[in-house]
Amino acid sequence: MKNINFKYLWLGLALVAAAAGAVEFRPTQRLADQGPKVNLEAMIPAQFGEWHIDDLGSNQLVNPQTQAAIDKIYTQVLSRTYVNAEGYRIMLMLPYGADQSDDMGVHDPAGCYPAQGFRILGNRKDLIKTVYGFIPARRMEAENGPRYEPVTYWSTIGNKAVNDDWDRKLAQLSYVLDGQIPDGLLFRVSSVDPDAERAYRTQDAFINALLQALARDARVRVAGMTSGQSAPDPFASP
Repeated sequence: MKNINFKYLWLGLALVAAAAGAVEFRPTQRLADQGPKVNLEAMIPAQFGEWHIDDLGSNQLVNPQTQAAIDKIYTQVLSRTYVNAEGYRIMLMLPYGADQSDDMGVHDPAGCYPAQGFRILGNRKDLIKTVYGFIPARRMEAENGPRYEPVTYWSTIGNKAVNDDWDRKLAQLSYVLDGQIPDGLLFRVSSVDPDAERAYRTQDAFINALLQALARDARVRVAGMTSGQSAPDPFASP
């Protein structure tokens, strides 16, 4: 509890300091302009592990925003449906933005789904275990008539994965204090599946297979992970 309070206190103080120095202290260096350019189509493989693109399933995807909002907020949006040999489908949505300042940040699926007629039945934090470490993510169940869709998602700010608004702001501030404008993306996978437990288990397997198929730089982009990371115990005492 004390750790959480100190985090919020630090954030409050940093916000006050940033506001006080806003005129003189505006970041000008964009991370998106440093290093290789992001190309989602080239970065994410069409086939990996037991998964390959299923073009027939693409019309099941829920778009993150209206087209006007997409054009304003995101630099690129990758939308694909993958299928395995058993016919199980995973829908992948990757909106990427070169500017992750407060007014241009990626949008939360918890707001996008209701805007398209879905009812949110649950939304909680979780940790996805991978060989590279734990990813802070969210699990959400959305329902629209007979369609029941468990969703797993997280955001990245620069090379940091986050699963709530406080951590997103902290990550943004850490870059701003270095004079940098971070880029970032929303990583979202979902399945039309009445069994949420099965859906999340399959989504985790999909995520692990994808991460292992990615080059190191791409893995850092989508999950904030490097090859040297080990999986820490999330329940260990600080």
